[in-house]
Amino acid sequence: MKSFLIIGMGSFGHHLCRTFAETDCEIMVADINAEAVEDVLVLGVSARIGDCSNPDVLASFGLNLFDACFVCMGTDFQHSLEITSLLKEMGAKKVFAKADQDIQAKFLRKNGADIVIYPEKDIAAQLAVEASYDNIFDCIPFVDNYYIVEIQPAEEWIGKSVGEINFRAKYNLTIIATKKGTAISPIPPVEYVFQEDEHLMVLGHMDDVKRVMGTVGHKKKNH
Repeated sequence: MKSFLIIGMGSFGHHLCRTFAETDCEIMVADINAEAVEDVLVLGVSARIGDCSNPDVLASFGLNLFDACFVCMGTDFQHSLEITSLLKEMGAKKVFAKADQDIQAKFLRKNGADIVIYPEKDIAAQLAVEASYDNIFDCIPFVDNYYIVEIQPAEEWIGKSVGEINFRAKYNLTIIATKKGTAISPIPPVEYVFQEDEHLMVLGHMDDVKRVMGTVGHKKKNH
C-alpha cells in the first residue's frame, strides 16, 4: 500500500484525496486552515494543521515515509515554491506540484518539483482533442504534451501487421495496448494484425496524434 502527503486542500487537493482514498492508499492531508480538512476526515485520512512553509512543520510529518508528496496550493504561488523547495531539501522521494501557468511550472521545476501538474490545462486539452476528432475515444494526459490516446484503427491498417506498417517509425507513436470491448491486451507484438472491431491505445506527442488522425482514413466514431 502506498502512502501520500497532500498539502493544500483546495478543490484539486480534495479531488486528489478522494481519488486516492478509493484506491485504499494511506493519505495525510495538510492545510493551514482547519476547516479545509474537516470533510475528508470521514475517508479515514490523517490530517495536520499548520503552515507547511515552516520547516519545523514539514519535519514533523516524517517525509521519508511517503511515496510522493503533492503541493496543491491554490492562489498562493509563493508558498507553493517555498514548500516544493523544502520538500526536496528535506528528502521527499517525489514531489508533484500544481501549476496554473507555464511560468509557474518553470519556477516549480527549478525549485525541485519532479512533476508539474496542470489540472485545468490538461482537462481543457483533453476535452478539445476528444471533441475535435471523430475517432479519438479517450485521451489521458501523460507528461509534457504526451498523451495516451484511444483511437480506432485506420481503414488502411486493417489486415496488416504492426511490423508490416512499420507503425512506430512511420507515425512516431507507440502502441501500448489493443482493446476489444472491455478486454485489453498490452503491448502487441510486431506480427500483430490490426482488426476492424478493436481500438488501439497509443502513446505519443499530441502533434503526432493529430497528424495521424488528419492524414489516415478512419471510419466515423460509433458512440
